[in-house]
Amino acid sequence: MKHVETITLPHDLGEFTEIIDVRSPSEFAEDHLPGAINLPVLNDEERVEVGTIYQSNPFEARRLGAKFIAANAARHLATHLAEKDKSYTPLVYCWRGGMRSNALAHILRSVGWRARLIDGGYKAFRKFVSEDIDRLLATPELILTVLAGPTGVAKTRLLHTLQDQGAQVLDLEGLAHHRGSVLGLAPDTTQPSQKRFETQLWHALCQFDLTRPVFTEAESNRIGTVHCPPALWKKLGQGDIVNIELPLDQRAAFLLDDYPHFTEDPEHLKSLLNKLIKLRGHAQVQQWHAQIDAGQWPEFVASVLRDHYDLVYRRAGDEPSNYPAPSHTIKLPGFSSDSLTRAATELMARD
Repeated sequence: MKHVETITLPHDLGEFTEIIDVRSPSEFAEDHLPGAINLPVLNDEERVEVGTIYQSNPFEARRLGAKFIAANAARHLATHLAEKDKSYTPLVYCWRGGMRSNALAHILRSVGWRARLIDGGYKAFRKFVSEDIDRLLATPELILTVLAGPTGVAKTRLLHTLQDQGAQVLDLEGLAHHRGSVLGLAPDTTQPSQKRFETQLWHALCQFDLTRPVFTEAESNRIGTVHCPPALWKKLGQGDIVNIELPLDQRAAFLLDDYPHFTEDPEHLKSLLNKLIKLRGHAQVQQWHAQIDAGQWPEFVASVLRDHYDLVYRRAGDEPSNYPAPSHTIKLPGFSSDSLTRAATELMARD
């Protein structure tokens, strides 16, 4: 049997035609290497079965595992791998670079493909990502331009406008799949695991020229259920803070434009607002419910901004903050494409 070569991270993963994660679908969903595909050699149920038997009879567990791996490998060869030519050079990994990845890699190499393994598997990759995030964010030349301001001033849309104009943008809310508030999770959306969030953060940082400015948005330490790694939180606090302002009526109009699902499902919105009863009281939340029932959407959104979000924002400003005082303020007259383009041009001209 041919020896399976291994690579040690860091390594140029671009030399491989494909990255194969052979772990179970649930392991893959929690996190995986950027660009990897999932060709499990044990599915979730098989993995549990083998692991349970292993506790009392390791030999039988290995025999059963080999049977499952052989069947799944045969299926992959007949489907996904059926049309690969002899130049195919995959990188294969499992949790620790053990039985699962070695088994498939040996089969691939017996076909004639140059399959290689990650030394230490996903566990080694996870350790590398954690350390490399710290290294990248500690780069002295890296300056984060941090857009700050109360809810509804179109910070994220301004970030996207900057990106459209060629600026480097770190969209943390996009990576977290959350807008960072009690109303921040869109329907039918789930947040990534903490590991997945950090892998995506690392991958985004790797795409940047760290000697050029990177634009991002001021966030709390937690964005929904994920949190900023300590190195990121520290770097945000060292950023160049730019305050964004937008008139209240325009902020309300912007949120109605940016959160259309709320008007489409008022009952879901009301259930989310109930979470604020402890903070804002029954009377205030019932007033919001009444405005929703009456279709008074501009009035409702203006009240939520004025009587909840702005109070939270002002309180945060009165307490010790991770962020320094703004070095610059941009006053948007509205959130039209022209207004955001002018603001983006102004921001880019500062750097």
